[in-house]
Amino acid sequence: MTDLPPSASTGDLGKRIVSGIVMALLAVGAVVLGGWPFVLFWAAAAVGIFWEWSAIVAGGAIAARMAGMAALIAAALAAGVGQIYAAPMALAAGVAGVSAASTPGRRGWGAAGVVYAGIALIAPMVLRRDPEFGLLAVLFLFAVVWSTDILGYFVGRTIGGPRLAPHISPKKTWSGACGGALGALAAGLTVVYIAGNTALLPVAGVALVLSIASQAGDLFESAVKRRFGVKDASHVIPGHGGLMDRLDGFIAASGVAAMVGIMRGGIDASARGLLLW
Repeated sequence: MTDLPPSASTGDLGKRIVSGIVMALLAVGAVVLGGWPFVLFWAAAAVGIFWEWSAIVAGGAIAARMAGMAALIAAALAAGVGQIYAAPMALAAGVAGVSAASTPGRRGWGAAGVVYAGIALIAPMVLRRDPEFGLLAVLFLFAVVWSTDILGYFVGRTIGGPRLAPHISPKKTWSGACGGALGALAAGLTVVYIAGNTALLPVAGVALVLSIASQAGDLFESAVKRRFGVKDASHVIPGHGGLMDRLDGFIAASGVAAMVGIMRGGIDASARGLLLW
């Protein structure tokens, strides 16, 4: 999530809102349709994330970018035809290829981009492939992450107060973090309450954990950009910056959600494992 400065113009905020609505509609449409539209949506997002990451950290080695994007596309195709276990192997090959092709001194950073973008690709697919609860799990994840972003942004701007991590992201506040977590709790519970298939109390704890993960992912991306002296990952999304700026929290939260779901329900019922306690 990209912070706007306190002096941001109304036009900037308007661009941010319109862009957010468009992206939300596309994301929800893809998850509702499922199948190849969902695969292609996240494949495009992952390739874009890796391109931005490489531009920031890997010294601009084109061969490394090509190797990483090829691995992500191969992983997406494998997942799309139901070979979910082959997807991590494609990503592992990408890590090796990017590391070999990256600029000396940036090999580890370059290879990390495959893992980072790979989470954005594989985690939503793992959750969505659950035939019974996959749609609900991804919508729940959207609700938690988006509410964390929106409430965190507006509560932080309105209340202000002590900074959450001043050396990483000076504009983020503890009030915003708490507001975002409470918003995630309310939104996540609303989604599962409407669905009517899960116990609310355990899911409340899941929503809070994922909100914390989302905020940690936001700080992680801020730390990477600060490490390399970059303000925005790119300017592809009006009012938001790049795909990394928009999806930083989602990447972390979806990764945690998929891990919890797999540990409790297995890879074929990860959404059930995430939501049913």
